[in-house]
Amino acid sequence: MALSATGVTDTGTKRATNQDAIACRVSDDGEAALAIVADGMGGYEGGGIASQLAVDALLEVLEPALVNSALDAVSVEELIQQAIDRASDSIARAQNRDSSLSKMGTTVVLAWVLGHRVHVAHLGDSRCYRVPGSGPVELKTRDDTVVQNMVDDGSITAAEAPRVPFRNVLTRALGSSSDVTASFGYFELAPGDCLLLCSDGLTDAVPDSEWRDLLNDSPGSLEARARNLLEQSLDNQAADNVSIVLVQG
Repeated sequence: MALSATGVTDTGTKRATNQDAIACRVSDDGEAALAIVADGMGGYEGGGIASQLAVDALLEVLEPALVNSALDAVSVEELIQQAIDRASDSIARAQNRDSSLSKMGTTVVLAWVLGHRVHVAHLGDSRCYRVPGSGPVELKTRDDTVVQNMVDDGSITAAEAPRVPFRNVLTRALGSSSDVTASFGYFELAPGDCLLLCSDGLTDAVPDSEWRDLLNDSPGSLEARARNLLEQSLDNQAADNVSIVLVQG
């Protein structure tokens, strides 16, 4: 299965700056792909610095390994955690050099695609979805948020979660958590499926029930399809930065 990937990001309609950072890479033979979304936080400049430091560190470790199609699941997870540890260290060094960056941090979600296999890792509330050719969109990550914990323990229902004022308070993120052990997942990507990684600027602006139609309504390149989804989020007055990375089998 030959893979393709693209990414788009935008400040949104309310924010002054874009503190998201994204990346996507495909191996020369098209058999492997890497997708990353990081959503920064912590002040006017800090969030953008944290997210870019994270993406740079992840690429430094993982991009060279895209050529190794023989990696097993354990090796992939070990390498991803090594990359996340490096990203955490990079952010910590920047915080130590400049006290004005002490409160910066970033979410991170990444997908490493090896043929039909998708390995997902994340900290925070940036998400990974599988968009199948038919049927509902499938969320493949669990938000590291106070609200998600409340849903899980039965304090509130999932339907009530969007109305909670502190719904975006994170329980884990790079730069602000001592625990930077990623949550891992694994699933299969069937021919015709699309893998979608995003920041919460998209999920707060466009219901995931509309995504497949928006992606399919844009003929042509994968980038044009991603941009169609982005434009809908802007039409819906996205209140946060919007980032989308797509991987197509």
